[in-house]
Amino acid sequence: MLEGKKYFLFGLMIGLITFMATPAFARSINFKDAGIVLWIFIIIGAIIVLLQLIPAMILFFSFIGTMTGLVAKKKTSEKVVAEEKAIITGVEPARVEK
Repeated sequence: MLEGKKYFLFGLMIGLITFMATPAFARSINFKDAGIVLWIFIIIGAIIVLLQLIPAMILFFSFIGTMTGLVAKKKTSEKVVAEEKAIITGVEPARVEK
């Protein structure tokens, strides 16, 4: 019973979506008769979308800075490790007493 109800609701939903998407409801957008409120809405929406670029740029450049910092640190740490190995494994001068 529950299975049949699911299929019925699914079919009903698809039917309603298909009914609402008919070409009778399709119209082109005409801004000729648009009021001032619509233009204010579009301008504010564009400003909000553009303001989202600020945190996106901050995140992007912080990611780039982190990656370049890690790469530079890795190269310097490899150099330090190589120098430490050379010091540790190298021949040390012995004291000569006269």
